[in-house]
Amino acid sequence: MSERQARAKAWFEELRDRICAEFEAIEGGVRFARKAWKRPSDDGSDAGGGVMSLMRGDVFEKVGVNVSTVYGRLPQEFAKSIPGAAEDSRFWASGISLVAHMKNPHAPAAHMNTRHIVTSKTWFGGGADLTPTVPIAEDTATFHTALEAACDEFDLSYYPRFKKWCDEYFYLPHRGEARGVGGIFYDNLDSGDWERDFAFTKAVGLAFLGVYPQIIRRRMGQAWTDADRTLQLERRGRYVEFNLLYDRGTQFGLKTGGNPEAILMSLPPEARWP
Repeated sequence: MSERQARAKAWFEELRDRICAEFEAIEGGVRFARKAWKRPSDDGSDAGGGVMSLMRGDVFEKVGVNVSTVYGRLPQEFAKSIPGAAEDSRFWASGISLVAHMKNPHAPAAHMNTRHIVTSKTWFGGGADLTPTVPIAEDTATFHTALEAACDEFDLSYYPRFKKWCDEYFYLPHRGEARGVGGIFYDNLDSGDWERDFAFTKAVGLAFLGVYPQIIRRRMGQAWTDADRTLQLERRGRYVEFNLLYDRGTQFGLKTGGNPEAILMSLPPEARWP
């Protein structure tokens, strides 16, 4: 690893630890279980790996916060779709991926991912989005305001551009509906200033760390009914459909020999198709 790659890897691990500590404080008495994994390679050489962190409790029905750093060569056909890998398939990728499915139907599910990828090109990507059972205007506004503030610190064009990208990305064309109430999504971010792009990626993670626990605490004690739960499970079905059919992270992980258990951590513990 270069010095920059090592710094990015260390940040993703630090952010994981800070998020896990905050979620454990919300849960109270339950801790994340961590499990390390190694990525296999064709010749038996070191190809990286990661650590899964999973917690199930009374507030979080299932939450995973995974970090991974993997490297090697991309499969030939898949390499054609990755910037900078068509002619040279060597790659290095490090990132954090979080998905939280809440027990209370009034507390929204959330996703956050940030990553650093190096081929013959170097870039950052990621974002965060909110998926409530039923949208609550106050929560949506709180979430978007935090992400907008993080974006505006770096470039006033980021939030409208990355919000639009998120709305278009987290969309189920076969259903004709959005997966949730959006957030921001960005990829292939290489402004020519690595330090600035890294700082922005850190700011996205910190904005999520600041805002999502606030929303959880606002909703986790709210009363709910069996009808609320049924609707929650149906909305989770849409979540499953998106992640298995369209999610780039799922495809990247599976096509680069990642750990299926870690990759499919994003799926909810229960879902329903009426």
